Amino acid sequence: MTAQPHEHLTAAVLRPVRGHHAFEGCVEQLATAIRLGVYPVGSVLPPERELAERLAVSRATLREAIAALRQAGLVETRRGRGGGSTVTSQARARIRGGLSRLSAATKSEWLDALEFRRVVEPGAAHLAASHELADPDRERLTATEAAVHDAAGKRAHRQADSRLHLTIAALSGSARLQEAVTSVQSTLDTMLAAIPALDTNIGHSHHQHRLICTAILNGRAERARKVMEDHCDDTAALLRGLLV
Repeated sequence: MTAQPHEHLTAAVLRPVRGHHAFEGCVEQLATAIRLGVYPVGSVLPPERELAERLAVSRATLREAIAALRQAGLVETRRGRGGGSTVTSQARARIRGGLSRLSAATKSEWLDALEFRRVVEPGAAHLAASHELADPDRERLTATEAAVHDAAGKRAHRQADSRLHLTIAALSGSARLQEAVTSVQSTLDTMLAAIPALDTNIGHSHHQHRLICTAILNGRAERARKVMEDHCDDTAALLRGLLV
């Protein structure tokens, strides 16, 4: 027997998505709704048109978000008449395997790390863009950013991504900022290892990396800070949705 969603709670957990990248916001809200039992195991998500309208996103964006939920093992989708996306029996195990198994102290520490990251990494990008970079530094930044795009495999990509963020911190010229970014990247690495690599998010991430590095190279400090803030927000949204 198909489980019934708790439709009266839909309005409480699904709201119009804000920000430049709606994909991450959709994943966060839908995964949270599944985790909180608004859509229990065996229930079918509302039709795409209804969800897209409620979240104020295009149906194409919504389909990308549902594809990410499939990749994470939270739903399975059947096409055609009588089809739809059903919350899988794996969802319960996936949720239990996330932060819910951790101590309250560790969960709090990880969530705090996401807030801390949003302060220190945009600051590092702003400071790096404020400096007149020497040619070797400019070449290093460009090469490190390209290496992220070219990395093959989840682990190699994650390491290349970390190296880029550490390079930006190094270009800030602040030893304390470098220490702070190293610390937060270490925690972030542990969190990201617990979720699948999502192609749409990786594509957004590559685009943001390019914008951040271009702003730094062009000395546009406020632009570098703003795009890094967006970048941190998108990653945090995924992690909150799929882990917390």
